[in-house]
Amino acid sequence: MCRVTYRTVAVDGLSVFYREAGPRDAPTLLLLHGFPSSSRMYEPLLRRLAGAYHLVAPDFIGFGHSDAPNPRSFAYTFDRLADIVEAFTRVLGLSRYSLYLQDYGGPVGFRLALAHPERVPAIIVQNAVAHEDGLGPLWDTRRAFWADRPAHEAALRENILSLAATRQRHVGRDPDIAAYDPDLWTDEFAFLCRPGQDAIQTDLFYDYRTNVARYPAWQSWLRSRQPPLLVVWGRYDPSFETAEAEAYRRDVPDAEVHVLDAGHFALDVKPDEIATRLADFLARRVGRRQA
Repeated sequence: MCRVTYRTVAVDGLSVFYREAGPRDAPTLLLLHGFPSSSRMYEPLLRRLAGAYHLVAPDFIGFGHSDAPNPRSFAYTFDRLADIVEAFTRVLGLSRYSLYLQDYGGPVGFRLALAHPERVPAIIVQNAVAHEDGLGPLWDTRRAFWADRPAHEAALRENILSLAATRQRHVGRDPDIAAYDPDLWTDEFAFLCRPGQDAIQTDLFYDYRTNVARYPAWQSWLRSRQPPLLVVWGRYDPSFETAEAEAYRRDVPDAEVHVLDAGHFALDVKPDEIATRLADFLARRVGRRQA
């Protein structure tokens, strides 16, 4: 089994933690995590794909083991997170990388792709949204929060920060609950309970409205660039509708779309299938030496 290393690097005066595996001269995969996870969610891929690829998975600022400055001194916006990740790639000397995007990794990654399309030979989407199709009834509370933050902040925090919500993000509607390790959500809930996290995550989620506003631009970019695109989707996701998986075909007709018996974090229960499909996709559509 390939070795995974755990490092921190200074980026714009902040400490960014990241996981890394595989030879540095191999094609790079930049793995961008979701909420309220961290680079930890990619451990299954790091251990399965490092023989052929260079995998790099950073923790966003405010998440995991990276710095979490007070919101009074740091603007928790997706633009700012994307700026930090782009600076992180420069510090590590990553000039070409396929993007693996999950949940919050989607809006961060699409910002990187639009800013530097020449760096991104392929995109892998796993339960990350770029169309209104993906936002179902669960988002009613969230849209109300965007429209009137003071009136709906308490409801929003229950909707995204409670233990029940943290568990539901993993198991969703999956009938096979026994397949999920409870540590997945209890560890994430412990992270959410750290001092200052409620303010950090509420600020960042308030900014999520800017992602929805950018969906048309991301769709236009996909239609014009036609990047090799793999979509792997957990059908039991309570956060994002399964219709979103097929929505990507409207923009990239030859996108490869696979809907799996899994939840929002499909790597929880389908790591072997996802790793196999990902390696096959990159080998066929991009080439191992150019991914």
